[in-house]
Amino acid sequence: MKEYQTGQIRNIALVSHNGAGKTTLVERILFKTGAITRMGNVLNGTAHMDFEEEEVARNSSIATAIAPVEWKGVKLNLLDTPGFLDFVGEVNSAMKVVDSAAVLVEAVSGVEVGTEAVWAVTDAYKRPRIIIVNKMDRENVRVRRVMESIKNNLHGHFVNLQLPIGEGPGFKGVVDLLHMEARLGEKGDKAPIPADMLAAADDARADLVEAAAEGDDELLEKFLEGVELSGAEVARGLKEATSSGVIVPILYCAGESGIGVDALLDALVEIMPAPNETGGFEATDPKGETVRRDVSDTSPLAVFVFKSREDNFGKTSYLRVFGGTLASDSRIWDSVHGAEVRVGTLQVSSGKETSPVTKLHAGDIGTVVKLGEVTTNDTLGDRGKMLTLAPIVQPNPLASVAVHPVTQADTAKLSQSLNRLVAEDTTLRWSTEPSTHETILAGMGMAHLDIAIHKALSKFGVHLRTTTPKVPYRETITKTADADYTHKKQTGGAGQYARVALRVEPVEESRGFEFASEVFGGAVSGPFVAATEKGCRQALEGGVVAGYPVVGVRVVITDGKMHPVDSKEIAFQTAGREGFKQAVLKAAPMLLEPIYEVTVTVPADNMGDILGDMNSRRARVLGMDQEGNKSIVRAEVPLAEMQNYAADLRSMTQGRGVFGMKFMQYGRVPSHLQEELVTKLRKEREAHENDE
Repeated sequence: MKEYQTGQIRNIALVSHNGAGKTTLVERILFKTGAITRMGNVLNGTAHMDFEEEEVARNSSIATAIAPVEWKGVKLNLLDTPGFLDFVGEVNSAMKVVDSAAVLVEAVSGVEVGTEAVWAVTDAYKRPRIIIVNKMDRENVRVRRVMESIKNNLHGHFVNLQLPIGEGPGFKGVVDLLHMEARLGEKGDKAPIPADMLAAADDARADLVEAAAEGDDELLEKFLEGVELSGAEVARGLKEATSSGVIVPILYCAGESGIGVDALLDALVEIMPAPNETGGFEATDPKGETVRRDVSDTSPLAVFVFKSREDNFGKTSYLRVFGGTLASDSRIWDSVHGAEVRVGTLQVSSGKETSPVTKLHAGDIGTVVKLGEVTTNDTLGDRGKMLTLAPIVQPNPLASVAVHPVTQADTAKLSQSLNRLVAEDTTLRWSTEPSTHETILAGMGMAHLDIAIHKALSKFGVHLRTTTPKVPYRETITKTADADYTHKKQTGGAGQYARVALRVEPVEESRGFEFASEVFGGAVSGPFVAATEKGCRQALEGGVVAGYPVVGVRVVITDGKMHPVDSKEIAFQTAGREGFKQAVLKAAPMLLEPIYEVTVTVPADNMGDILGDMNSRRARVLGMDQEGNKSIVRAEVPLAEMQNYAADLRSMTQGRGVFGMKFMQYGRVPSHLQEELVTKLRKEREAHENDE
């Protein structure tokens, strides 16, 4: 592939719901442009862009793949993103580094929940977009129906850039309204517009010209004065109106058969913005101030790592050059790790295939292997004039599993493998929950987590089994109570003796644990008071009611007694621990459970079902909103009631509902549930201890 300057590049993300045909469309484009010599197929696992082991097994994309193609002197960096909502993090990563988006809508099913989700992502990143109605050659295609679906479920000023010639198996090509010509068949042969479509084409052309005029004040003035715009002016206005988000052009094609693909490629070249036509990029300079720089070879070097991939050859870093030029076999500064990094051979990736390049100009996308300690979201540049780009914002995890190594060898490799998984996919999180002693892996859904577990085995050789995570409860007290505990132990020789009188008081849970002494007259010496506190802290960790950490407690040692020979620190630790337990049991102890703020977005028709279901989950509704035909419910819900919510919501809404959740606080378990819950938790803990 030859070297392309900034103005000759188009960075475009292909986004859609699952099954809209993105990968097949890219496959056709690669074949048409000569990048591959044979069309692959998603269903039989031969697609050029679906090369990960899990993608081949599932016949579906799970990671963003890059397809650089050359068309009429322009390099199109097409980023084929997954359509399944569990992998929305891949869409976010792609959107960070592209300059526009092509949203695919399947011609039969129309707009689906996944379409709405990726449309919201393009909104968040303010990316210009077009809509591609794909699979126009399928049975039961009705153009009117799919247009109604677009207008009813998505927002924007939609304008036809093309008109389809036929629909379903009768789909023959498109009318290009920009050039007022027909493009027929797989090869996109140019022909006159069919006579029976001339009137419709003229009306659609008038709408297109009006929309193009809205993109430029000068053109709008000429249009309102009745002056006919030239073809070049219409093209310029259309590009500006699309780039500014004033309009959303609609195109039609059939990716599998190739009909309409030539006209689509022409449109991507003509109306999608080049990197230097986007208004530049924002970054933080060495002084910590936000600055805007042009996407230009003359700008300070700014290279953003938007994706990392692990394989048997090491780590591959995916880069977007925002400013300056990046050369192979050069050195670059990594401000995050405060170190100089050697850049090896730069490569342009097409699926899993790579081609070496000597240089990447501003705006271009490439890869490099073994880039030191550099990770996703790092910005690389010149040490003296370092610019730092904001990291990719990813949503909070929605599902989690407890992971358990199968063998001792797996235990030794667990932390390293989880770190590598998280480095490759930043929507994954892992942590160790102290209260349950479980290792928790969290992600965007159960399919997402299932694939992560398979990756741990296929890439890193770690066998893991999973279970539903235990809820990390806590314990607290609700009133003041006293205890007087004496510890005696005589086993021959020196014995152990300690007596402590304690008072426990409830405090705000956020204060955790406090300890004070009201001992007077030297009844308990300073070292033994400290030992008593240590004993109390030991009891905190293991809990009193159900074995969970105790919070929101203030302990005061009020009195005690020492023995001149047998009193030792270990004796006062034991007395403090056991006295604390006795006092807590008298202080009306309660369980605390984690409460999450949950936001559910569903079609308005499902609002009643969602509210009823929330009530059954002990939720407290915080508010309800309406956006178009969507209802949004915000509620506080205990984590214990959300363990299987993703599947339940999908069932209630036929897959059209989405939700997000984030931790809020700990709240008290209702008293009528506590006794039953404590009995259950004790049995689980005893069974676990017996297994060990």
